[in-house]
Amino acid sequence: MNVFEKLYKELKRKYGMPEGQWKLWCRRPKIEREREEVIIGAILTQRTNWKNVELALNNLKKAKINSLKSILRLGEKRLAPLIRPSGFYQTKADYLFHLAESILKNYGNLEKMRKDDLKELREQLLKLKGIGSETADSILLYALDKTVFVIDEYTQRLVKKRGLADDLSYAFLQKLFEKNLRKDFRLYQDFHALVVINGKNSRSNN
Repeated sequence: MNVFEKLYKELKRKYGMPEGQWKLWCRRPKIEREREEVIIGAILTQRTNWKNVELALNNLKKAKINSLKSILRLGEKRLAPLIRPSGFYQTKADYLFHLAESILKNYGNLEKMRKDDLKELREQLLKLKGIGSETADSILLYALDKTVFVIDEYTQRLVKKRGLADDLSYAFLQKLFEKNLRKDFRLYQDFHALVVINGKNSRSNN
């Protein structure tokens, strides 16, 4: 068992199965609507905390806007006020609308999208406005069950704290985790979620 596998075991012993936001994001299997909610959440969570995302998601649910098709029908101008609690709401409405448009135009639904090649999917997502590596990989891992490890500030802080690497760049750390873990999207989902839970818990205790 290498140091990364030991770290996963340690976090799992400490926190158990991921809860809160992660209960849905790590659910297996997911139905189409749950996958769509993960995608919506992946955009809304940019530059804000999850409590604000939940407020925005609740607004969408009350308005019965809980699918990519409903976002497309609504349009970004009417979408923006509903997601206001998440901050940068006009920008995020633009991102969400064009992401929904791209997915539905190119694939029709997420089940068909899931069948596409990981590399191709990642390239397509990264071409879209407002989607960087972390958001793209979150969608790939949690919504589409693709075996790609998500790197974020919590991962970088933990790696630095444990002295696991000097290079904290996204690409390097992603390769490092994937090299040292078995190729299993379920492991990647739970591990990343636990890293975030640990990071937030550590920050609140400081």
